[in-house]
Amino acid sequence: MPIFYECERCTACCRWPGQVRLSDDEITRLAAFKGLKDYDFIQQFTRLTQDRRGLALKDKENGECIFLEQNGCAVQPVKPQQCRDFPNLWNFPGFEKVCHAIPKLVSPEEYERLIKRATKPANELD
Repeated sequence: MPIFYECERCTACCRWPGQVRLSDDEITRLAAFKGLKDYDFIQQFTRLTQDRRGLALKDKENGECIFLEQNGCAVQPVKPQQCRDFPNLWNFPGFEKVCHAIPKLVSPEEYERLIKRATKPANELD
């Protein structure tokens, strides 16, 4: 039986340093959501990726996501796909020690349904 991790929006994943890569479509969606032109969004909220092959969200000085406000995501409706996919489609050894997602044993069919819902691209959201 597969395990589906149900996100509790604890924001732990937003608080550790990392690299949230952005596609061109995500930049356009995020810029529109923030009321900015793509260029202005890029200048204000992104940095070059470590491999210098694309753009990633900037981190705050303490390593948190630039869009983490109080206890929530300031861009939740249009957050990047990489964020939507965590922790079910990518994670790292020991993530359970910081992530408060609830592990649930589900049938393979239910797992597929839950994954599709949890990781639905922002351009397909209701």
